[in-house]
Amino acid sequence: MARLLDGIEYPRDVRKLTLNELPQLATEIREEVISVVSEVGGHLASTLGAVELTLALHYVFKTPEDRIVWDTGHQAYAHKLICGRRKRLATIRQLGGVSGFLSREESKYDVFGAGHAGTSISAALGMVEAKTLEGSSRKVVAVISDGGLSAGLTFEGLNQAGHLDKDLIVVLNDNEHFIDPRVGAVSSFLSKQFTTDLGVRLQKNLSTLLHNLPSGENLKYVARKFRDSFLGLVTPGFLFESLGFQYVGPIDGHNVAEMVTTLENVKKIDGPTLIHVLTKKGKGYAPAERDPVKYHSVTAFHVLTGKPKKEKSATPSYTDVFAHALIRLAKENPKVIGITAAMGSGTGIDKLSREIPDRSYDVGIAEQHAVTFAAGMATEGLIPVVAIYSTFLQRGYDEILHDVCLQNLHVVFALDRGGLVGADGPTHHGVFDFAYMRAIPNIVIMAPKDENELQHMLKTAIEHDGPISLRYPRGEGWGVEMDRELRRIEIGKADLLRPGKDVAILGIGHTVLPALEAAQDLAPLGIDAAVVNARFVKPLDKDLLRDVLTRVPNIITVEDHVIAGGFGAAILEFLAEEGISNVRVRRLGVPDRFIPHGTQDELRKLCGFDREAITQTALQVVRFERKRHKEGWERGSA
Repeated sequence: MARLLDGIEYPRDVRKLTLNELPQLATEIREEVISVVSEVGGHLASTLGAVELTLALHYVFKTPEDRIVWDTGHQAYAHKLICGRRKRLATIRQLGGVSGFLSREESKYDVFGAGHAGTSISAALGMVEAKTLEGSSRKVVAVISDGGLSAGLTFEGLNQAGHLDKDLIVVLNDNEHFIDPRVGAVSSFLSKQFTTDLGVRLQKNLSTLLHNLPSGENLKYVARKFRDSFLGLVTPGFLFESLGFQYVGPIDGHNVAEMVTTLENVKKIDGPTLIHVLTKKGKGYAPAERDPVKYHSVTAFHVLTGKPKKEKSATPSYTDVFAHALIRLAKENPKVIGITAAMGSGTGIDKLSREIPDRSYDVGIAEQHAVTFAAGMATEGLIPVVAIYSTFLQRGYDEILHDVCLQNLHVVFALDRGGLVGADGPTHHGVFDFAYMRAIPNIVIMAPKDENELQHMLKTAIEHDGPISLRYPRGEGWGVEMDRELRRIEIGKADLLRPGKDVAILGIGHTVLPALEAAQDLAPLGIDAAVVNARFVKPLDKDLLRDVLTRVPNIITVEDHVIAGGFGAAILEFLAEEGISNVRVRRLGVPDRFIPHGTQDELRKLCGFDREAITQTALQVVRFERKRHKEGWERGSA
């Protein structure tokens, strides 16, 4: 039996189907998404919950002329599948393959690149203003999840949209989750009983009553006002209507016919409108329905059981090591507090929450608030540890500078996913934090070479008095032996791991051990390489650097970070300040471009700072130096 999906390449093909055929197409799309993600991994539960919504939007609106702006992209695999990428979906999140998020470079249907939450309403409003200035009649729809309502940017967009009173449609995909279960007063409000079964029944019953009233305009007018006022009290309508939106819903997000009818009606409304759609994250795949957090993002798994195809490594991840060290230190010091921004499970703060619930906070997708919230705690003598992915902490930069560092407050920034993160790609690579923090006075910046040093650095950060940043990579540690006792590391003190006379390889963080391995590869080739574990980007260990530079003519810096403004740049600044000009420096790291998605190993090789690249660079540098000296000696002899 032929599948409907086999005849779908673009949304125009969806629009050729009858309304009664859409539920069958939704089933086939779910099967396809589960089949692909079970083989290659990726985001699952969010997309499964948004399949009918995706079909209804493309069925009603004439995309891509009409614009659909998705908030983040992990709910949009079904969108990709019916927007020209079905044949390539199996390459999703792989090097050279389809992005796991929205990408303007990838498709004209991806009208706005979306990797961070809370952007859709502001971006869509900008498109509405552009079409108004152009005199266009196209429609613009922003799709945002309920979890995205915790983002301050979302309310900034809603506020202006209501003020401008322009033709913007916002679809609120309410699935009671984002990545972890949602948090915040607004999200809790949406979860109240009146917004689900009872709310739906009230709307239907009051509408039926209104329809059955005897004729008479005054009576119907009064009844209609009563219905709208009453529903405004027991549904979220009054919240959004107070912002200038006409509220529609809640409606069943898995009833395609109901959504199509609603969207067709809303198309005719002038002014900002919000449609409240109730969906189930993980819909159609039982394991994902039972545990949408676990199946938000997955590795390859067995469809029948839901179990991963690859056994979990016995080596703990950096995140796990951080979480266990934080719990240990928090039990020793009652002033230690954990804070995260909607990434409790991703950062390990959820473990602290289970152990010491009254000293753990998830503020939602509100990184700016998280930083200033921590600053307020620090003024009262608490020691807040703000655990946020490097890429997301960028959103709190002004607060880091003005609210923490300017006041020299003791806030610990624990930057998970520092460096190239892999399959999540350019929106999630944490490769800018050295640069965006290094220019700020008062802050200390450090990165551990391995998971053992991570736990010592966390102790160091908690005992330090002032702003301090600790960044570490995504994924498993190196499997090194873990010290039982935690110790404090002297601020600004580097570690000479291996002496050498031909070249000095200065590594920071995750790049240190590959640098040490490269030095071992160079030894049989007659090249004696020194290796330094810098530990600190700010302050640098100037005494050790001076000592090394008196004996070694060549330096290679290696970092899992952009070269511009990073660790290598700090070394060059040091050389300039010291007036040292007889040393040649090569910097390895992330080049000045956005790096695509792929595995971490693939991307480190692509950027040229893996073990092999370090070895080859050292060979080139030392051979050039020896050749230059030989030619100089020969000219002198002549």
